[in-house]
Amino acid sequence: MNKQLNGKIALVTGGSTGIGLAAAKELAQQGARVFITGRRQAELDAAVAAIGAAATAIRADASVLSDLDGVYAQIAETAGKLDILFANAGGGDMMPLGAITEEHFDRIFGTNVRGVLFTVQKALPLLVDGASVILTSSITSVTGTASFSVYSASKAAVRNFARSWALDLKDRGIRVNVVSPGPIRTPGLGGLVPEEARQGLYDALASQVPLGRLGEPEEIGKAVAFLASDSASFINATELFVDGGMAQV
Repeated sequence: MNKQLNGKIALVTGGSTGIGLAAAKELAQQGARVFITGRRQAELDAAVAAIGAAATAIRADASVLSDLDGVYAQIAETAGKLDILFANAGGGDMMPLGAITEEHFDRIFGTNVRGVLFTVQKALPLLVDGASVILTSSITSVTGTASFSVYSASKAAVRNFARSWALDLKDRGIRVNVVSPGPIRTPGLGGLVPEEARQGLYDALASQVPLGRLGEPEEIGKAVAFLASDSASFINATELFVDGGMAQV
């Protein structure tokens, strides 16, 4: 088994389900010690059981700065450094332009933009020189999607964070990259519509993907592990689309 991340310390925010969980599993399988965060203790406990002994869960909301302080205090005490940061926590729901509220905007930007910014900023004292930072964006940052404008705009902001932060951190050799998934079979995707409409959503999205199917969280996890590894040592400020070609044709 590939163990190219042996000895590495990783943090995955939003690591209890979906893409975050799959990435945490892959990082652990490749030898990293992985800290995961999430807001729900039951899901965190299940995630640790699925990942194994290499995982430590910390209950935290990535949009709450005091929670982030607690996360990094625990990592500093128990591990002393960070080699890999996957700032993945985020989400959103659908709302057409005429119905968007302050609450909708503030909630999505609070987690997807503000939360990502301070997740990375507060990690800086722990990140080793040459560390890898990976941000989760989305193909919606470059495509139009009805009733999804706030989420899409938040992910476009994340994409630019990587461009700018790669310059801010160049003297430390810290690489900042973005992974942009297409439609991935996760609880978050399914939760966009009522259960009875879920299969219809999956089928409609799959029909737009040149590969003819949805992606699986494990496929994003492998892309994250690649960007975290020395195999990607000259990849910086880039956006890696893992979308089956959906936004490329």
